[in-house]
This record gives sequence, C-alpha cells and structure tokens, in this order.
Amino acid sequence: MARKRKVENKKKDKLENLKWEVADELELDDDLAQGGDELTVREAGKIGGNMVKKLVAKGKEVIAEEERNKQR
Repeated sequence: MARKRKVENKKKDKLENLKWEVADELELDDDLAQGGDELTVREAGKIGGNMVKKLVAKGKEVIAEEERNKQR
C-alpha cells in the first residue's frame, strides 16, 4: 500500500510541475502563487487546457517512439 502512495505522489508532483510550467508560459504564475484565488475561471481553464494539450502531445510522442521501435 505504501508503494502505491509513492507512485501516486510522484504523479501528483509531475502534474504540479506541469501546472506551474504552463502558468509561467501564460504569465499567470503570480496569480497561481497566491493560492489560485486571483485566477478567473477563464485563466484556470487556459492553464488546464494547455496542460491537456501538452499531455496529449507527450502521449503522441511516446506512441510514435514505440511504433519506431517495433519497426526495427
């Protein structure tokens, strides 16, 4: 059970880092640093939407790499 929690914590840390990375790119990191209370729904949606875009792009990269490895 402890091992499962470690894995879950690592996933949360990676998503948290991604959230901050996206907020920084959108210049919303100052608002996010204040607990997110200063974010509008639109700004929070931008951060979430861009996180999803990055996750999808990364997933596509992984799939493409797996396909290339299968062809070798």
